[in-house]
Amino acid sequence: MTTTPHPRAVAGPNRPWPLYRQCSGIALDLGSARTRAWISGRKGVLDAPTVTFPGDGAVYPIQRGSIVDPPGTGRMLDRLLGHRLPRFGRRLIVLTAPALGGIVFRTQARIAVEVLRPSTVLTIPTARAVAMATDADLTRPLLVVDIGAHLTEVTLLTDGAVTDARHTALGTSDLDRLTPPTRITDTIVAMVTAMLEQDSTSETFDALRAGALLAGGGALRPDITYRLSRQLHAPVRPVPAPHTAAVRGAARLMEAARTHPSTTGTPEPAAHPH
Repeated sequence: MTTTPHPRAVAGPNRPWPLYRQCSGIALDLGSARTRAWISGRKGVLDAPTVTFPGDGAVYPIQRGSIVDPPGTGRMLDRLLGHRLPRFGRRLIVLTAPALGGIVFRTQARIAVEVLRPSTVLTIPTARAVAMATDADLTRPLLVVDIGAHLTEVTLLTDGAVTDARHTALGTSDLDRLTPPTRITDTIVAMVTAMLEQDSTSETFDALRAGALLAGGGALRPDITYRLSRQLHAPVRPVPAPHTAAVRGAARLMEAARTHPSTTGTPEPAAHPH
């Protein structure tokens, strides 16, 4: 987490809060095909293609879950969000990250979001964001399958933390007459099988038996969800509005973080002896 302190604005009895107090947070899900954002104080999710136009043609700055062009990603975010934000003040940004994106993804994402003038940038694994959006019980092992347009990720969460993850550079946009849905389901089953074989505990099995959560655009396709349930011999549960679940979960974390003393600058109450 990176934090830059800024003076706190003080509102008097007859003085309204500055405009940036009404827009103090942004949740972001930077997908290869679509970028989704939720701005505090506004209703609904902004959903737009992940594309920028530096010259005569279109450029796609995020490919297969990797930010290949951080400045281009920043220009895209400025185009999509710049006119929707107050001109002054800084804000908290919470963005989702692939479980296997590592420090490279987080570093590139933070370079890109500088255009939005953040005071604090938090990252959350996409799978955990999906779980938070659905009020899943994070005290139990949870298997999350995120089937995006260009990337499919299988993640095991234990106590809310990523304990195993696999991904493939394959998504719904790759499906055509020569690439049937079975290619995605076969690949997911292979990843889950590998996780089961390499797990020395029962956590992966317990999570699978309870039912995998399905997110991403692929969760909207019955031909994928039906085959996946049959091949895994386990229930699968598409989450509500699966294509926006990650950004909605990030928004929940953002709303919780906005009131935390580490981001508001308010000292925590002193502990009292019992």
